Amino acid sequence: MRILDIRERSISISRYAGPVQPGGLTTSIVAVVTDTSRAGRPLIGYGYASVGRYAQSGLIRERFAPRLKQAPADALSGKGGGLDPFKAWQAMMAGEKPGGHGERCVAVGALDMALWDIAAKQADLPLHAYLADRLGSKAAQTDRVRVYASGGYRHPRDDLALLTEEMGRFADLGFVNAKIKIGSAGLDQDLRRIEVAATALGASGRLAVDAMNAYDRISGLEAAVRLAPLGLWWFEDICDPLDFEVQSVLASAYAPPIGAGEALFSAAEARLLARHGGLRPDRDVLLFDPVHCYGLPGYLQIIEAMTARGWTRQAFWPHGGHLFGLHLAAALGLGGAEITPFAFQPFSGLADDSVIAEGYASLPQAEGIGFEANTALKQLFGELAG
Repeated sequence: MRILDIRERSISISRYAGPVQPGGLTTSIVAVVTDTSRAGRPLIGYGYASVGRYAQSGLIRERFAPRLKQAPADALSGKGGGLDPFKAWQAMMAGEKPGGHGERCVAVGALDMALWDIAAKQADLPLHAYLADRLGSKAAQTDRVRVYASGGYRHPRDDLALLTEEMGRFADLGFVNAKIKIGSAGLDQDLRRIEVAATALGASGRLAVDAMNAYDRISGLEAAVRLAPLGLWWFEDICDPLDFEVQSVLASAYAPPIGAGEALFSAAEARLLARHGGLRPDRDVLLFDPVHCYGLPGYLQIIEAMTARGWTRQAFWPHGGHLFGLHLAAALGLGGAEITPFAFQPFSGLADDSVIAEGYASLPQAEGIGFEANTALKQLFGELAG
């Protein structure tokens, strides 16, 4: 199999369910077109650069897409001549030096997602089933995955009322656990937000909070002292992700579960976190984003690095809130997956026929990742593919 074309476009996304906010985020969407046809149509894989960073147009178009398009067919093919995403990943990374992860990891991850979409479609399987077979996963989940609803961004007006409404909608959809943002409005206001959200969910133990790396040593210690008695599900991204010294200090001051790893992008960084971050494998949560970590091959390296240091796969909850993360959680036997029911449209939610009940999401049964089973994403990717 050869790759004939790779199409990329930058699109705006918002943390809110409404129109894109000024200065909002962007992401890259990609369509990888192959020389293989099915039912008279070209086999195309779709992917995107997850959320929380920015579009990677230049890196994709000028650096990584050309390597895939120029690679000989046998350099990308596995058994039977079909696309092998692991070989394609090696082609993308040819000549790349260690370190300097920056944003290149996101560009590679966006393309890697589309490559796995192609591979599963070739096999006429949903991605989770294809991966469980390909990787020989003994912990694979076959019918449903534990999930939580992510959102709770602070609104400039009517924040508490809108937060209450959002948490209620999460519960109505079938979510048991949810996550909101703190760290931008002062600790007193954050405590009010936590109280409102926990009340709407029915218990504080169902709520996680994400400080979006806002705290330093002093403010983080104050937050740790005031949040510790609240019984939160976990306290996420407390300080600068690379300040392992402060992370360790805050972990020693905060006994309940901590979430970390979302803003780290490589196995080397994961090992530094495990060695110097003060985290506890018996309770803490690992939130690495598979797309931001050079795609699935890089994510598997991180899992290997952390499990070698005493972590279980159940500690992993992939960041991103998308279908790709749901498939990986199922195939790899991870703790669960993040879902963004309303934020980051059109990537919010899952497939149109997905069912969420008692905090679990049904697994997509469409071949590949299943973007085509979501009406908004089918239109978006269809326009990109032409």
